[in-house]
Amino acid sequence: MALGRQLMARLDEAARHSRPGPGVTRLFCSDEHRAVLELIADWMRQAGLTPELDASGNLVGRNARAMAGEKTLIMGSHQDTVVEGGKYDGMLGVALPLQALQALKEAGTELPYGIEVVAFGDEEGTRFQSTLVGSRALAGTFDPASLEARDTDGVTLGEALKGFGGDPARIPELARNPEQVLGFVEVHIEQGPVLEQRDHAVGVVTALTGIERHRMRVTGKAGHAGTTPMAGRRDALVGAAGMVVEADRILNATEELVGVVGKLEVRPNAVNVIPAEVTFTLELRSPEADVRERGRREILEAFERHAEARGLELSVETTYQAEAVACADWLIEALEKACRGCGEPAERLFSGAGHDGLAMHDLTDIGMLFVRCRDGLSHHPDEAISGEDAGRATQVLMRFLTDLGASAQAGPPT
Repeated sequence: MALGRQLMARLDEAARHSRPGPGVTRLFCSDEHRAVLELIADWMRQAGLTPELDASGNLVGRNARAMAGEKTLIMGSHQDTVVEGGKYDGMLGVALPLQALQALKEAGTELPYGIEVVAFGDEEGTRFQSTLVGSRALAGTFDPASLEARDTDGVTLGEALKGFGGDPARIPELARNPEQVLGFVEVHIEQGPVLEQRDHAVGVVTALTGIERHRMRVTGKAGHAGTTPMAGRRDALVGAAGMVVEADRILNATEELVGVVGKLEVRPNAVNVIPAEVTFTLELRSPEADVRERGRREILEAFERHAEARGLELSVETTYQAEAVACADWLIEALEKACRGCGEPAERLFSGAGHDGLAMHDLTDIGMLFVRCRDGLSHHPDEAISGEDAGRATQVLMRFLTDLGASAQAGPPT
């Protein structure tokens, strides 16, 4: 399928803008970010959109109707990646709608509503641990305090944005008027195994999971590893290790709750010194807020018991929290209709990952189309989709856009 081949070629080209090493590593406001935006801007122009870098580091492409202030459908996803991630997470949702819009343009199809495609600057939070910067800016919920977040080199988010060509002081001006927005639609790889198990190329998302992240600091006492008796040691790493195991036990015993300890730092991190301090992260996800809250409470109580038993101090800082959000019924039904019109099964499924829709939900109705990925693998260099599925998903989105055109003047159902 020509659409699929073209799309896969674009995704391969985008993946070259990465730090050296396995997979794709492209961080917010990095040289790789700057380079890939030049590529995306060219795709936008080919699709009939005018690209512009906004104050928060998003690259936004608009058609003439959007720039004239007509009611606008926003599409897009993020360009940034985790460290050593894959080439499709995020970038598929930027490249695919631009491919669909270019195909419609070349076919002479003019959509009777505004279009805005956004390559969000930061969704993963890899560099500054402050996620959804760009989508929160559009939704009008950006927190200026996040500008003080620092990367591992001590650079603040605000400083990085200024160096990148953004303007932190003008971020509040990016908030869209809800009355001028039709909705937000994102295409994304599933990052899970459901579509592959069903043997379906695409699926329609019903809701996005709730997520919370915490930073734990376990403090003990350093000492000479050779002269300090084992009994009575206040080893922060041993205590933290017990906490990690306990978190894993509770997560495995709790339905509809998943989580991970993904980052761990040891101080002084020396071969012959008892660890004095360990900092680690805990992320929890669940579609049900009460399940997540109950799991968090049980995990933190277990951590406190471990700390007390070993004479350690424990501090907990919540660094991020977003509640689960539902996709709009009218967009779910419209995407299902487009799937059926293209001969694709249109079963519904839940997203266990967070996306820019978590923020955009505060602005407008959201909808999401998932694309099958091999082995359900994501955030990994081996992340993969097929060219055939890419083409089929592009056709579904084209059908959705043209169907929406028939009712654009009336707006979404009420």
